[in-house]
Amino acid sequence: MKKHTNILVLILSLVFIYVLLYFSFDQKAVFWYLYTFTMLIGMAFAFAFGKIEDKIKTWEYLLFGIGFGTIIYGLFALGYRLLPFLSEELLTTVHQFIKTFGPSTLWHYILLILIIATAEELFWRGYVQQQLKQYMKMPYAVILAASLFAMSLAVSGFWLGVLAAFITGIIFGFLYEWKKSMPIIIVAHLVMITLLFLLFPLY
Repeated sequence: MKKHTNILVLILSLVFIYVLLYFSFDQKAVFWYLYTFTMLIGMAFAFAFGKIEDKIKTWEYLLFGIGFGTIIYGLFALGYRLLPFLSEELLTTVHQFIKTFGPSTLWHYILLILIIATAEELFWRGYVQQQLKQYMKMPYAVILAASLFAMSLAVSGFWLGVLAAFITGIIFGFLYEWKKSMPIIIVAHLVMITLLFLLFPLY
């Protein structure tokens, strides 16, 4: 009975989050507020039904978090540099997405760093991925959770972003299962977005 209840709550939470994400990307003028609200709801699901672990020392999650966050940024930067050789149209879609939905004010950066990055990891890795592990082996749960995470960007129509989210989800998902530490993937996420949007922006 408990498993049936858990899967029902998981499905309903995903439907609810996807619907809110659709409205977030549809209402561009208030995107940041709607997206933040959506992720706060996701965080609530994570705290209520998820499994949040922290089994390593502070120095270790900082070391691995900074390292993996930098590696993921490096992968994105490399992919961005290769885009002109593949298609100028793909490069244009990246610029258009960043121009439309990227952080552009101090308030956006505050929301991104203090709320959104943490909430995304709590929901997708701490809740969704852990629930899926009840019904399938860990590697499949990581892949499916990463796919569901990537689908959250599909409503924006930015398919390169979907691919980037899937890759990020795979790396963060396996990192979480390896180190059993939520702080490590939150730090990695924060490092990635700090490099991506503040220190060394791609565009």
